[in-house]
Amino acid sequence: MSSSIEDLVARRERVLGVGAPLFYEQPLHIVRGEGVYVFDADDKRYLDLYNNVPCVGHANPHVVEAMREQAATLNVHSRYLHEGVLDYAERLVAKHDDSIERIVFTCTGTEANEVAIAMARLATGGRGIICTDRAYHGNTALVSKLTWAGGRSDPEIRSVRFPETYRPIEEGLSEAELVERYLADVEAAIESFAAEGVPLAGMLVCSLLANEGLPNIPKGYMARAAKMVRDAGGLFISDEVQAGFCRSGRWWGYETSEFVPDIATMGKPMGSGLPLAGTVARSDLVDTFRKRSGYFNTFAASPLQAAVGSAVIDVIETEKLERRVGEVGSYLRDRLGKIECEAMGDVRGHGLFIGLDWVSDPETKKADPAGAIRVVNRLKDKGFLISNAGALFNVLKLRPPLVFDREHADQFLAAFEETVQELY
Repeated sequence: MSSSIEDLVARRERVLGVGAPLFYEQPLHIVRGEGVYVFDADDKRYLDLYNNVPCVGHANPHVVEAMREQAATLNVHSRYLHEGVLDYAERLVAKHDDSIERIVFTCTGTEANEVAIAMARLATGGRGIICTDRAYHGNTALVSKLTWAGGRSDPEIRSVRFPETYRPIEEGLSEAELVERYLADVEAAIESFAAEGVPLAGMLVCSLLANEGLPNIPKGYMARAAKMVRDAGGLFISDEVQAGFCRSGRWWGYETSEFVPDIATMGKPMGSGLPLAGTVARSDLVDTFRKRSGYFNTFAASPLQAAVGSAVIDVIETEKLERRVGEVGSYLRDRLGKIECEAMGDVRGHGLFIGLDWVSDPETKKADPAGAIRVVNRLKDKGFLISNAGALFNVLKLRPPLVFDREHADQFLAAFEETVQELY
């Protein structure tokens, strides 16, 4: 007989500390997963529409076998030659824009973003980093300074308002005018660094602005921002930790948002559950970083990482997930957009990364995080897992494993419509 939820929570607090975050008003005790489903201790099945870590599905047999086989053969740190590591690195880099040539492997997206910032600073000689005011890029001492960086806690960091069309910086502007208004923030940040004698190193953004709430980015903003940063002597860094690996229906979020970064970072989905991440860039940027930093990571660039990472790419390619994500995502967004519910102010996103902006008033677009939380918990009770996120915590976030198919979308749509009818 399994322990009660209350007993598990009490035990968790004793060993992990009070305040370690848990999802849902009544936390879940998950014991196994299979494909797009997870199962609790009572064998209740839940359709997972949130977890991008097992990007090719929970307990994917091909990935599990690659992990088992490599672990049973060899796993060491990266200071030996190993052909599997090189094969994987070449295969992964080839998925990026032709200007991206080399990779530094890490274990987490946070580490990848640390490497990217260090790489930009070493290459440019600058220190200043620009981010958005509602970003999340990790939780180390450095990278956490970019999380919701609305203040001036660090003289080497400036934040800008993230670009969006649903709650724009000013009503009544055209898309082109919005681009200019938001870019003025970037220009002001660059000028602020210059006025204080802080040379610019670069700008780090999630290519889809995931934590900001997946806003519709005014067309041209990213490419123009990248040019402004480069013209000022900095480098443009794309955080692909959530946006990459076909999440948007393209391999990389920067393709969907129509720009090419100088540096890109990757994480979570790379190993479908095994800690695997990396930073890719031009050869001169990576070589300078290698020469001047002496960076080494015990568990990164390992044979085990390479075997699992390559197996993930196998599944994406074999099952044609890039195309399927685009098709299923479009189907799901279209169907959601036809549901009549005043609380659902906006439906947006790309591929299998969808945000539903929950509001208490469709005219004023006033955010309703409490309402979003009610929907999240009601759906959980029905066996469907999503979460709320975004700058105002009111965006219902749908981000299922990439093997999510149309039949799963239909299951969710039925439960979602039922939930809306019950609550509204």
